[in-house]
Formats: sequence, C-alpha cells, structure tokens
Amino acid sequence: MVTVKRLEAGWLQRIAWSVLVWGSLGLLAWVPFLYVAIRRGRGSDWGAFCSFVLYEVITIPWLSLSNDDGDAILGSVIVLTLLIGTIMLLFAEFDSPLPRQQAYGAMPMQGPQPGQPYGQGYPYGR
Repeated sequence: MVTVKRLEAGWLQRIAWSVLVWGSLGLLAWVPFLYVAIRRGRGSDWGAFCSFVLYEVITIPWLSLSNDDGDAILGSVIVLTLLIGTIMLLFAEFDSPLPRQQAYGAMPMQGPQPGQPYGQGYPYGR
C-alpha cells in the first residue's frame, strides 16, 4: 500500500513563506522549498529545492563580480526568480485542505421542500 504524503497549508502560511522570499530579496528563497522537501519527501520537491540552491550558488558570485552600477540581466533574473518562487509557493507547492466530511450516520442538511412552508411536513404544512 502506497501512502501519499500531503502537506496542507492555508493562505496565511503560503503568504508568510512568500514574504520571506521577497523580504530577503531572494537570498532565502531556498528555505521554504527545503521545508516542503523534508516534510513531504517527493523527488519533485527536492528538485525545486536544488534549483533554488543552484540559483543562490550562481547569483551570489555574479553579484560580487558585477563591476558596473546596474546589471539589467542580473536584475531581471532576480525578479523572475522571485516571481517564480512566489507563484510556486502560493499555488503549486502546498496541497489544498481536503473538504470536511460529515460525521458517520449524519443526515445531510436540506432546505425547505417546495410546497412546504418553513420546511415543515405533514400535518404542519397545510
């Protein structure tokens, strides 16, 4: 039997992880992906984590070697990476919470039936 590991998160947690990515200007973009990879352990999660670590390994030396005041390509790479990380954290990495199930044996709630005022049946609905 294969067990599927789920990692549910509400919108507040997803937004908090995205704020960490933007607040650190991308330097800590790998942290939420490490969290997801450790908690869920899927290969795709480890791949996302490794891609953001590779981003850090490439951009930090690139920043230090940049001699001019502004490097348009480096800036666009950083902004693009921030956007991709945010989109992944908000919509792709975490599982949506499952809908709550009714208790065993509970009757589903029904509204008033047509032709019966106030949802009352015989003999009250005459």
